[in-house]
Amino acid sequence: MIHRQALIDYLTSLLEPNAGRDYCPNGLQVEGKAHIQRLITGVTASKRLLQRAIDANADAVLVHHGYFWKGEEAAITGMKAQRIKLLIENELNLLAYHLPLDIHPQFGNNACLGALLGVECRPPVSVGGVDGLLWHGRLPEPISPSTLSARLADGLGQSPVHIEVEVAPIKTIAWCSGGGQKFIQAAAALEVDAYISGEISEQTTHEARELGLHYFAAGHHATERAGVKTVGEHLADQFEIEHEFIDDPNPA
Repeated sequence: MIHRQALIDYLTSLLEPNAGRDYCPNGLQVEGKAHIQRLITGVTASKRLLQRAIDANADAVLVHHGYFWKGEEAAITGMKAQRIKLLIENELNLLAYHLPLDIHPQFGNNACLGALLGVECRPPVSVGGVDGLLWHGRLPEPISPSTLSARLADGLGQSPVHIEVEVAPIKTIAWCSGGGQKFIQAAAALEVDAYISGEISEQTTHEARELGLHYFAAGHHATERAGVKTVGEHLADQFEIEHEFIDDPNPA
């Protein structure tokens, strides 16, 4: 068991949530029990995830996508009210770390994706005003586009959308989990053969073709499961608390 503040302090040291700007508050978003023995991790603090955490007798939920996003309606009504009501009534702590869980060099979503792909990583670069958000590197051996697609499908549990170009085989890759499709031109500037993100936008297809870059949309949710799960496993080892990752499946 660990006191809530001790856990927050450790996560602050580990993830450095105050090191740069973000679109939401990182850290404790809704306060619950003072002591934590059972921790649930998940990608998004949906109502379904919260209910499953309550059913599992959790003391805290740690997610990548929490609440109170920049530009959203401030009033706590409707869907937001129902989620927060569940948390408060059950004294369930909600902790959320957004960009810190994308850029962390060991536990981040992009670090985990690089390990899954077997890429020899080079130093990440800054995009969108965020240091270290765009990752890139070289594969140990060149592979075909179909092999890369299969590797993503096997590792993430769903087949990616692949925008194919004539470049083959693939030797170098850049990637940014989640909604990183908007950084495709920055990826092309790194002179890689392929770019991977979670989502695809309408214009991404045209950009990939015109940039001569294989593009793989592997799923926002799918590319952002690993970071929070890995952090939860680390916390369980560090503090001897119980941990369970709960996946609330999302094809997007």
